[in-house]
Amino acid sequence: MSAVVSLQTKKTFLCVLCVSAVKTSFESVTDKPFFMKIDIKGMDLEETRQWVGTIGLESYRAAQIRQWIFKGLAVSFQEMTNLSKAARHNLEQEAQLQVLEEAEVQVSRDGTRKHLFRLHDGSFIEAVLIPERDHFTLCISSQSGCSMGCRFCLTGKQGFKRNLTPSEIADQVIQVRRSMEDPDRLTNLVLMGMGEPLANYAAVIKAIRNIVDLEGMNFSNRKVTLSTCGLVPEILRFGNDVTVNLAVSLNAADNETRDFLMPINHAYPLETLMAACREFPLPHGRRITFEYILIKGVNDRDEDAIRLAKLLTGIKAKVNLIPLNPHQGLDMSPPTEERMVAFQEILIQHRFTVMIRKSKGRDISAACGQLAGKRAEG
Repeated sequence: MSAVVSLQTKKTFLCVLCVSAVKTSFESVTDKPFFMKIDIKGMDLEETRQWVGTIGLESYRAAQIRQWIFKGLAVSFQEMTNLSKAARHNLEQEAQLQVLEEAEVQVSRDGTRKHLFRLHDGSFIEAVLIPERDHFTLCISSQSGCSMGCRFCLTGKQGFKRNLTPSEIADQVIQVRRSMEDPDRLTNLVLMGMGEPLANYAAVIKAIRNIVDLEGMNFSNRKVTLSTCGLVPEILRFGNDVTVNLAVSLNAADNETRDFLMPINHAYPLETLMAACREFPLPHGRRITFEYILIKGVNDRDEDAIRLAKLLTGIKAKVNLIPLNPHQGLDMSPPTEERMVAFQEILIQHRFTVMIRKSKGRDISAACGQLAGKRAEG
């Protein structure tokens, strides 16, 4: 009798194993691979509304999901507690909530923090959190590497690897905010990190819309700035697609010097670039920022300042003067402080608003032109 019971118990156990195996096999088939899932962080509000309808959710759920992602800084769908368990499970099956992997954080003596992120394909990008008097500014990347080849920029020397997706651009903001004691103090964003933003136009525009959208991160348009080396066709489109600030990396007031410093000038010389800036649709009260990296003996003479003032005549402009930041292999150097002040005074005499920008994070290679997307040595 006991032998029969034992045999029946074994049969029952084997049946349970079979059912379990079949169930596991079925679940593994129905659970989509990660790369086949929708990148929900990379969609705008209207795309999200349409997509949630395809998986059986009401359209108003789109705003709730985006609130969790962009304001709640959620890293999983299970954190979205105002959605039902079934809805959260459905989202997990159909969508990915891609999160950048933080590989390293370096902290400067001045409080600047450089975040090194590893992308899913093993590429690296950097974002820099800069402390200001009463807030923080975050400098984010739009590409891994850069193809523009500016002579003074370390990123360009790394070569171009790939464009970032809209979610990878926006997630730099999310992950840095998650690391902060008071995320609300991050109020200003600049797309001045690795890469040329306008060379990754569609992804950057979508990311900016998610950054400034009321149902996204809700940053003020006035506190988001995109910097370009001068891709003229995209500059003209940019002002019509979004209303954030434009900065132009100028660095010379004559074509010969700019050709030497910035290869893009061969394609879009100063006459073409300035014409685009004059056509740029500025919102009321705004100006275009012209960034000018001062390089000893190259573009820092009095005649360079006079030429720059003439070049910018008729444009609603302000000028940021930036002393060249040194890096390994660079055969140029910044001018003295006295020379920078003299250059500034000439522009002020021509009635321009001019600031000499103090470089922060230089000791951790986090300043303008120093980003390389690599771990710290040693």
